[in-house]
Amino acid sequence: MTARAPSASLILTDAERAMLDGREGKARQKAMLLLVRYAEALGAERFVETNNVAGVPGTYTPFLFNYYGATRENAYDLIYSRFDLDSDEVVTVPNMTVHSCHLQGGVDPEGWQILGAKPEALQASQDSEQAASAKGIEILKTCTPYIAGNVPARGEHCAWMESSAVVYCNSVLGARTNTEGRESTSAAMLTGRIPDWGLHRDANRFGSHHIEVDVPVESLMDWGMLGYFVGARVGERIPVLTGRYGTPDLIRYKHFGAAAASSGGVEMYHLVGVTPEAPSFESAFGPNRPVERIRYGLEERRRTYEELNARGTDRNVDYVMLGCPHAALEQMEEIAGLLEGKRISANCNLWVFTSRAIKAVADSRGLTRTIRNAGGAVLTDTCSAIGQALPPGTRVAALDSAKQAHYLPAIMGIQSWFGSTRDCIDAAITGHWNGELT
Repeated sequence: MTARAPSASLILTDAERAMLDGREGKARQKAMLLLVRYAEALGAERFVETNNVAGVPGTYTPFLFNYYGATRENAYDLIYSRFDLDSDEVVTVPNMTVHSCHLQGGVDPEGWQILGAKPEALQASQDSEQAASAKGIEILKTCTPYIAGNVPARGEHCAWMESSAVVYCNSVLGARTNTEGRESTSAAMLTGRIPDWGLHRDANRFGSHHIEVDVPVESLMDWGMLGYFVGARVGERIPVLTGRYGTPDLIRYKHFGAAAASSGGVEMYHLVGVTPEAPSFESAFGPNRPVERIRYGLEERRRTYEELNARGTDRNVDYVMLGCPHAALEQMEEIAGLLEGKRISANCNLWVFTSRAIKAVADSRGLTRTIRNAGGAVLTDTCSAIGQALPPGTRVAALDSAKQAHYLPAIMGIQSWFGSTRDCIDAAITGHWNGELT
């Protein structure tokens, strides 16, 4: 079957033309058809090659299983074809062409009952995971692939989903990706191509806004609040920060970027003198002039804290959620240390979310056992927002993630408090929110 010709403005290589014409099989043809439509909608003139794709290929739930009338034998090919590739026919999905990894899911295979999942949801998750693995997809099941071994090189073209991972990839690692979706990443896994637009291009990676930080930014909570402020002010543009901050560690980068991506859709930022594409103020902006200079001082810090806590009125906390984005090992160590020898309130639940890779290390070091002995649960693969899962009867949550404070109340219709990890552990133990801005 010969595919329709792409627009004259879209230039294809011989290899791309072969995929589009079906010479590399029907699945890759369908993937190229989708990518051509995507590139034309974006106004891209060509594709870039990628060998690093992160998405949720072929994942299905009981709803998708039933909607498409699938059986356990054909579900993966059927849903990958119809849903991921928007194909008018079902094709056999071959092994992936490029390095591909599977991001977060909706069901913890060990803690599914804690999350309130049904057996059929667990079955669907396990079946689609097994099928993906058989196609050569690395099963990470996390929103933090860069902690679980996927660390692209500076300048490398990637195709990643998950906003908090994208902003880390671009800003901290200096690799290149736009915020992709399930369809484009699933197609990229089969073709090794993604449209050459947005942050794949040099000209689009320079800064737009100057953020002058006039207050010390040190703690994880500080970095989360700064990110939330920045995202709300610049939207989807590229902020360049100067001022009173040191070199953040991984978890501070993680929380800053996740917050900025949540409140404003930031996909890239520059910390002058810190991040790889900002050795100087001038290099961060390149040919651009700052469209606005924005100050972040004590008053802005206070207002950001108040905004993040505007969704809380009742100080009786019945749920504490930690691990958004998924907790790193250092965070697991901190949580276990704060819980050592203590007991969570009978009126409260503590759920800690992390990746399978980090949980395995936490298990071996006794950190998981300490958290569980205190009455908490350590869960993987998902979080309360993605899985839409809360302990029964939850009304008020305590969170150390600005991203989760932004999303969870809106998604699940609950109150929330935002503060430090220590504040949250105190709330879990006492059942009461005592956090304050210091």
